[in-house]
Amino acid sequence: MTRINSNVSSLVARTRLQTSNADLQQSLTRLSTGLRINRGSDDPAGLLASEALRSEITGLTKAISNSTRTSQIISTADSALGQVSNLLNDVRGLVNEAGSTGGLSDEEIAANQLQIDSSLEAINRIAQTTTFQGRKLLDGSQDFVSNISNVASVEDVSISQAQLGRTGKLDVSVDIEAAAEKASVTIDDAAFGAVDDNAATEARFDFNTYTYEANGSQLVIAGNFTSVEVIDDPGLNGVATASVTDGKLTLTFDSGESSSNQALWRLRSAIDGSTDLGAKVVGDDTVSAVALAETPTTGTTQAQFNVARSDDGNLNIVYEESGGTFSNASYDEATETLTVGVGSDQVSGDLLSLKGTIEGVVVPGNPFTFEVEILDENGDPAGTDISYAYVPADELNQDVTNFTAALKDDLVFQLNGINGAETFQFGAGTTPEQIAAAVNLVSDSTGVVASTDGGLQFTSTDYGSEALISVDVIDEGEDGSFASNLSATRVNGKDIQARINGVEANGRGNEFSINTSSLSLNLSVAAGSTTDFDFSITGGGTTFQLGPGVNSQQQARLGIGSVSTGQLGGVSGRLYELGSGQAKNLSVDVAGAAKVINEVISKVAETRGRLGSFQSTTLASNLVSLNETKANLQEAESSVRDADFAQESANLTRAQILVQSGTNVLSLANQNPQNVLSLLR
Repeated sequence: MTRINSNVSSLVARTRLQTSNADLQQSLTRLSTGLRINRGSDDPAGLLASEALRSEITGLTKAISNSTRTSQIISTADSALGQVSNLLNDVRGLVNEAGSTGGLSDEEIAANQLQIDSSLEAINRIAQTTTFQGRKLLDGSQDFVSNISNVASVEDVSISQAQLGRTGKLDVSVDIEAAAEKASVTIDDAAFGAVDDNAATEARFDFNTYTYEANGSQLVIAGNFTSVEVIDDPGLNGVATASVTDGKLTLTFDSGESSSNQALWRLRSAIDGSTDLGAKVVGDDTVSAVALAETPTTGTTQAQFNVARSDDGNLNIVYEESGGTFSNASYDEATETLTVGVGSDQVSGDLLSLKGTIEGVVVPGNPFTFEVEILDENGDPAGTDISYAYVPADELNQDVTNFTAALKDDLVFQLNGINGAETFQFGAGTTPEQIAAAVNLVSDSTGVVASTDGGLQFTSTDYGSEALISVDVIDEGEDGSFASNLSATRVNGKDIQARINGVEANGRGNEFSINTSSLSLNLSVAAGSTTDFDFSITGGGTTFQLGPGVNSQQQARLGIGSVSTGQLGGVSGRLYELGSGQAKNLSVDVAGAAKVINEVISKVAETRGRLGSFQSTTLASNLVSLNETKANLQEAESSVRDADFAQESANLTRAQILVQSGTNVLSLANQNPQNVLSLLR
């Protein structure tokens, strides 16, 4: 080391000292900031990873904040809806109390009405004043906007959630596959005999100027027929041929055949109303082969075919003058039952050959009467004769005398419906109309109504599978005709079947709903409607950002409808109708008010349940998920970006020692040239 132009040792010592100073500075920076990566040069790849993680963490932090605020909004709305529910329950109690007209005076009922009016005002006030940061929640401004009001068959709609996407519009297609049905039980006419156990269930013989006469073994009926169907059943006798020629229906019978079920046939089209017909029926014995041929007639007659059941449960064909047209007839081969419909009437049973007697009717120019004798299956008189009056062409549509059906024996049965059960007791001789009247008298407590169109029929007041009818015959006569002629002992209705945007909906009576990620709604259509329809959701609703990404999958768009009295309600009516001077106030329609308030309570409860479910399930689980994800990302980001203090402390100590030693070494290295100068002394 005797050269002085280049002090290599000093240069090396200085370089090492610079490195040690850099290490010392890095350790001091990391320890002072707590970050391992303070500049891109510290760790380029780690910087990219940490910045991506920081971005996700920021989004999650805001999503957590949004979810928390959304929960606060829902809590505010739910609290207000809770107050509405309390008011509605108070109204329900007042309505129920007002139903006791025997226990309350008019003044007390009027006082209840004033309380209801006050409650309705309070509900309207809540709807207008419930806000969150100045935004109203329950006035309908947060509900969805659609054009479904243009669909006539829709009676009520509630859109809970919809994702409108980038277009801001959602098209909805509704396909109704089957309408909802009521539960129904029919009691066949065979369950009822006559009042005197002999008369037919129904007999009708109106005519104007018919003239038919016996002629061999053919039945010829003139009219504008287009087709005829002969029902061929092994248990039936008599019909040999049938044909339609020039508007005439011709049926040829086998001669020598007798007894019931001799001939069975049905018409496929109506007789023209302008057809001229006449009638004459002769013979007082069971007819084995009957032929009636058309003869000239006077006047114009609109003819129909009707049937009447005799005491043995079989039917006679009779000819009816009517202002209507022939409707329909059908035959069930399995049960060997003929059903002929005339106007709105239908009578069912087996066909019986003619046994009635109409002797030698000569049509005079003035009204006259004649008698019809009904014979039983043995040819003996079946009871009361019936007189009919001839009516000229200008005096049609006069009264018709009918036999009256009635119970053959005493009857006790229990009728169950959706609302409850009632036990009925009837004595022998009670008519179907009297039974129907008794059932209808308590229909509100059973949910079952009765009618006598086409036989005695019990029908549920409601639609759907929850509607039911159960008939339990407790006691009746030995023949058990009432129980044996029930179409069923227990029947449930059917729910509507529909698809919304191709998704099978959940039906409940006339209501149906779907709940998917893109659409959640509930619809109610008119009873019996099978009309398909389309509508569009074009806006509205409240959008909540629940995730870190701004897209529809990480957003929830809810609709909160109005709870004002003009909007709350459904198919039974609106809540405002319970106010003074309205159609369902306590002095006008208490039962109607009860239906409305029950429906409104259910709707508000449904809204609270929907919002509560969204809050407890969607929001709560979302908050848990977001917090857990944020924690994991923060841990990952920390492992990449944050400084390890133990490691950095060790690095600092090392760097400090190296700087100190490097400084001393550099000082020694700089003294080397001085040592060379000693050689010059």
